[in-house]
Amino acid sequence: MILPIYLYGHPILRKVTKDIPLDYPDLKTLLDNMFETLYKSDGIGLAAPQIGLEDRILVVDLSPLSDKDPSFKDFKRVFINAHIIEKDGPEESVEEGCLSIPDIHEKVPREYRIRIQYLDENLQSHDEVFEGYKARVIQHEYDHLEGIMFVDRISGIRKQMIRSRLDKIMRGDVKCSYKVKPAFKK
Repeated sequence: MILPIYLYGHPILRKVTKDIPLDYPDLKTLLDNMFETLYKSDGIGLAAPQIGLEDRILVVDLSPLSDKDPSFKDFKRVFINAHIIEKDGPEESVEEGCLSIPDIHEKVPREYRIRIQYLDENLQSHDEVFEGYKARVIQHEYDHLEGIMFVDRISGIRKQMIRSRLDKIMRGDVKCSYKVKPAFKK
């Protein structure tokens, strides 16, 4: 089932998520719905708060970008109860966008390497290191689990420059090819 994406300004996007229990009901269905929603919206990552849940779950599928980097071809991951343990390496600013902030792209500084502990879709435990673009995408989605959005990481001047566009998104005054749930009704 394709779920609506919650837009910038919705309170759920500012909540810090909670680890889920291992007997979480209908987990497989939720993960299938998250991937289906991700694909319908042409995204590469989606976190549970973006579909209105306070659960510590995110999904990533970089395969649509495999023409740019062959290592992305089979990079489809589920991160449950994810916790970034370390960040290091040089910080680099790269343009990012977000399904919850449509049509806005800004350069966001992020660390090159992360170490993250998480459970996969089979509830198997992992402790992995990711680098480069994979680390960037995971950090972006992980921020959603912490109530942080990419515009929180840009300079105050840049944020002021896009303030009116952010206000329009909060009102739902935006055209999207996917279902959305604005913070406020028009």
